[in-house]
Amino acid sequence: MGRIKTTPVKRITKKLYATHREEFSASFEENKKSIGKFIEGSSKPIRNKIAGYMARLVKKESEPRERRAPRLPDQER
Repeated sequence: MGRIKTTPVKRITKKLYATHREEFSASFEENKKSIGKFIEGSSKPIRNKIAGYMARLVKKESEPRERRAPRLPDQER
């Protein structure tokens, strides 16, 4: 299991991804540099969390649909 991201980190990341999708990649290091252009006055740990979550979103979007595990109807959350 991974670390859980807070709601503000998720909200900011999804907003940035929706508006500046072409600026981000699946690389954490490249995302750290890109996020510095869009977010001013944020602490380094927050920027790093956003960059990591952004990399995860980009990887998830680029993954083909058929590679994702199918959900069976009888499986509950």
